[in-house]
Amino acid sequence: MDTIATIHHARAAFPGEALRPSGQRGFVGRLVRVVRSLARWLDNLLERRRSRLTLLEMTDDQLKDIGISRCDAHREGIRRLWD
Repeated sequence: MDTIATIHHARAAFPGEALRPSGQRGFVGRLVRVVRSLARWLDNLLERRRSRLTLLEMTDDQLKDIGISRCDAHREGIRRLWD
């Protein structure tokens, strides 16, 4: 068996994948990509929210060290999740 054929046969990642119709494989692949994109989007939103809450918990000296006023920190901290 040559190298190209070996690589081709090693491609199957899931048991029984060859039994599925090719259209379903494409749909499942797109669905997985959509779910992963949504998970990344949600993770980014939650990380942004955690960062904003951290700003609200900082002392005036800590805010001064990073160059943000208490007013700016408050304004950023109360923004909506999707902003």
